[in-house]
Amino acid sequence: MDPEPPVTFKDLGVIDSLCQACKSLKWKAPTKIQKEAIPIALKGNDIIGLAETGSGKTAAFALPILQALLDTPQRYFALILTPTRELAFQISEQFEALGAGIGVKCVVIVGGMDMMSQAIMLAKKPHIIIATPGRLVDHLENTKGFNLKALKFLVMDEADRILNMDFETEVDKILKVIPRERRTMLFSATMTKKVQKLQRASLKDPVKVEVSTKYQTVDQLQQYYIFIPVKFKDVYLVHLLNEMAGNSFMVFCSTCANTMRVALMLRNLGLGAIPLNGQMSQNKRLAALTKFKAKTRSILISTDVASRGLDIPHVDVVINLDIPTHSKDYIHRVGRTARAGRSGIAITFVTQYDVELYQRIEQLIGKKLPLYKTEEEEVMCLQERVTDAQRMARIGLKDLDDKKSGKKKRKSTALDDDLDDGTGIRKRIKYQKKNKKFKKR
Repeated sequence: MDPEPPVTFKDLGVIDSLCQACKSLKWKAPTKIQKEAIPIALKGNDIIGLAETGSGKTAAFALPILQALLDTPQRYFALILTPTRELAFQISEQFEALGAGIGVKCVVIVGGMDMMSQAIMLAKKPHIIIATPGRLVDHLENTKGFNLKALKFLVMDEADRILNMDFETEVDKILKVIPRERRTMLFSATMTKKVQKLQRASLKDPVKVEVSTKYQTVDQLQQYYIFIPVKFKDVYLVHLLNEMAGNSFMVFCSTCANTMRVALMLRNLGLGAIPLNGQMSQNKRLAALTKFKAKTRSILISTDVASRGLDIPHVDVVINLDIPTHSKDYIHRVGRTARAGRSGIAITFVTQYDVELYQRIEQLIGKKLPLYKTEEEEVMCLQERVTDAQRMARIGLKDLDDKKSGKKKRKSTALDDDLDDGTGIRKRIKYQKKNKKFKKR
């Protein structure tokens, strides 16, 4: 028997100009979620899409929206809500890439950026608005002349996370000011009670599209754990980074402070690490991501701000330095690697305090993970160097804190310049010049 020919985007009902856009992005065939969701969306139904991370959810809602926009061109046509700023920028990139040939205008409305310049962009009346709920509500309440009374599409990407981050009041406010007669799509990797509640409130006769029934990770992902005493975490991390040198790493920590500490420590050991956390300004966060995507830095040290939806295809290894407290976050974190059919490795550090959390993760994914083999003697050779680097990192962090509280002028650290993109150096030069002028007078 001949094998069935693969399904194409055209078979799903996507028009030629958008099929061409998919081709130019080198998307050969639709993914499972796209096969299921696109035909239903093109028919005009509301959708609840459940699919694991890395499965191509963005195109599953972007293609039907762009096709509907071509039929009835209109400003403020669709609103995409996302939980994190990074994800908003990434969705915008996909919309712009897919809509390049048809002149689609998108705008990203997120916190941490200037309200005024965003208001100017909104005044130009883009077709697609991609926003985080909090900042969108700010604009709806304070920006004159901006409303969403003509909106045709509402999409909530990573809906469970939007609600878990306590955006419920903001989402309620948004739902009150947009038309009832609209099309709604909820996309989520996990179905929670809050998502079910939201579904009752905002969808009409939705069709449920489920690609992953249980919580799962992709087959191409090799997952391991390492059982170690908590005080040797950093030593084992440095050992792994050395052993797998040449790969691209994402290291997840539980706190913002820890991302800074680990990045400084690795920097002191000569490793190209860069931190990413919610306390950094939006420009610095984007700069960190850009450097990592461009491969000028090979190690991204991040909190869960980067565990959802971010698509950086070249990530080879995910390391959970701190085990996630919510087991579902494990699925999202390790989903940063082994994307779109590639293979990847995930290693989770388990200390004497993490056993219960680790068992919950195994229970959730329904499999026991193998132990990642390391030679203790080999690892412990690094201890002295790592201890030195930890001490330097602590001093560096104290300097950063002093700078924030304005205690003293001090020399900039390498990390500082990396985050400031050199503005730290420029400010100091200006400061010195200014002082010289005063002295001369």
